[in-house]
Amino acid sequence: MSALSLQAANSGDRTPYVHHFSDGHGGWFSDRHYALKIWDGAAQCYSPWFVDPNHAPPGAGYLHLGMWIYTAQHWYQPDMPAAARLPYQESSFADQGKSTDLRDARLTVRLRGDVDLKGAQLLLLAQAQTEKTTANFILTGQPIEITEDWSDQTIVLANDPKQWTCIGSRKDLVDLYGCDDLNTALSDVNVDLIFVLFPLDIEPACPGVTDPHGLKADVDYPVMAAKLPRGLIQFESVKIEYPE
Repeated sequence: MSALSLQAANSGDRTPYVHHFSDGHGGWFSDRHYALKIWDGAAQCYSPWFVDPNHAPPGAGYLHLGMWIYTAQHWYQPDMPAAARLPYQESSFADQGKSTDLRDARLTVRLRGDVDLKGAQLLLLAQAQTEKTTANFILTGQPIEITEDWSDQTIVLANDPKQWTCIGSRKDLVDLYGCDDLNTALSDVNVDLIFVLFPLDIEPACPGVTDPHGLKADVDYPVMAAKLPRGLIQFESVKIEYPE
């Protein structure tokens, strides 16, 4: 990371970011064609979830995208190519000018759910474009508990490589996704933050699939739905607090 980009990340607003979904989606997206449903003041994330194949082996594996927000405004600015421009022209995080230096930040979600995770966990993914690659790190050392009743769950984006898994890339996307230094990525999380379900047990639901990781699971061939997480996760609020 250049000194200029690090300075830009550090210059952002470091007062707490707080979003209550009773105030609307706030630029948070969901798996379901970006249509994050808000009912009774809570974001609704429910199965069946899309299978993201971008990090299939030799990457770390498949994941479901539960809910995410872009952390930089250029993803939805008018000069973005129309094909890549996002349907929500806002991000409550980026529009408030929050710092993308998230090293050791505390993230608290108020949530509840009824899910059969099938061995997956609810985890936070931080995505950053660096000078080397687009790095995706999952905070596998701190899974988020999904409780039956409303509860506050807090994780820390610790600047500790032992707590994160860099999920790399499927073999045909190595020019786009890869791994980089964790400190570099967390010092400027300039793409997005995603609540994911990971890992997934992917098995083709039809015979004759000889290269399941070379093809795109759930796109080029159907997968065994019975092996995937299912249920409902509701988010009432998200809070990010920066360290002093």
